[in-house]
Amino acid sequence: MAMSGPSGGGGGRRGRGGRRTPMSEINVTPLVDVMLVLLIIFMITAPLLTAAVPIDLPDSRAKPLDTEEREPVQLSIGGDDTIYIGEDPVSEAELPARLSAIAQADAGQDRPRQIMLRADKGLDYGRVMQVMGELNRAGLSRIALVTTGSETGQ
Repeated sequence: MAMSGPSGGGGGRRGRGGRRTPMSEINVTPLVDVMLVLLIIFMITAPLLTAAVPIDLPDSRAKPLDTEEREPVQLSIGGDDTIYIGEDPVSEAELPARLSAIAQADAGQDRPRQIMLRADKGLDYGRVMQVMGELNRAGLSRIALVTTGSETGQ
């Protein structure tokens, strides 16, 4: 004969009321953890997506260009008149040789690589034109001038 006491297993009733009720609370701790990790990842990677050379670009109302399959060459002229190809500083003397090397690397392609020219808005117009002349002399004629978008209708 089986005993059915308070600690016994009689009747199949557990807890209060005898049946299990569904849990109505949602544990949001894992959700908050995931969101904080994603926020930190985006906060770290967003500044890295922009070019590494800080340039004070002029404003423009021009439409953005379509992106290409090949990565364009970033050529930057800083406010202190320093020229960069990508993130590497380039002296005035070695600029023609570096541009010629870029043009030679693209010689077998059907379209030459696009050059994204980023120039500080405080620079003299003549200085920007000197660099554009060197680009043209090297055979790099697909030049895009990079600006920031202006939201105001000036």
